Amino acid sequence: MKDFELMLAPMEDHTNSEFRELCYKKGADSTFTEMARTSALARGNKSTLEKIKIPNPIPTYIQIIGANEEELEKFLQSFKPSKGFLGFNLNLGCPSLNMVQKGLGCALIKRVTKVKKIVQIIKNHGYSVSIKLRLGANQFEKEKKSYLNLIREVDADFFIVHAKHGKEHSMSPADFNVYKECVDTNKIIIANGDITKPEQIDYLKSIGVKGAMIGRAAIDDPAIFNKLKQVKN
Repeated sequence: MKDFELMLAPMEDHTNSEFRELCYKKGADSTFTEMARTSALARGNKSTLEKIKIPNPIPTYIQIIGANEEELEKFLQSFKPSKGFLGFNLNLGCPSLNMVQKGLGCALIKRVTKVKKIVQIIKNHGYSVSIKLRLGANQFEKEKKSYLNLIREVDADFFIVHAKHGKEHSMSPADFNVYKECVDTNKIIIANGDITKPEQIDYLKSIGVKGAMIGRAAIDDPAIFNKLKQVKN
């Protein structure tokens, strides 16, 4: 990882290999696949396996969502990394009711022991593993600082903090105030949410954040990465 890394966020129906390559050419340091269910990967579902393909050697993390350890183990036993593969990213941020009711996505933030087990399984196979999380499933969990507890307790390579809780919609403002306390855990923290300006990058660097993940702004303008780096396209 670079001193400060700009990442393309995983986005359903957007971050296919073509879009990842475009953003990489426009300044993204690393990219993420669309979210893939470990249950479907374990079954060998063709459309889900297609989501995690890395046809060109673009620096790419594969994002997965799931909590069943046996399914994860089964998938990893048959997984063969492609050139460009950087590691796995565990989704603890998805707020959809369908996922939360299954105990997945942001419902996992308070289940630290379970997350530890999932992370360890991936590490046992020799792969890097990071976590993308929200500030809890709701305002109550945010106030209890469930996200800080997870960051402190789990041994992931880095943590992408989407600075909203699970009940906040896409237009709710990200809470930049949480990043300093996340950095104070001495873990590698990547900021996510409403980052569109070089001045925001300067602020994040000044408090010790190690990167920024860009989502919707990249759909509107794939050149956002070079603009944030203040590099002309």
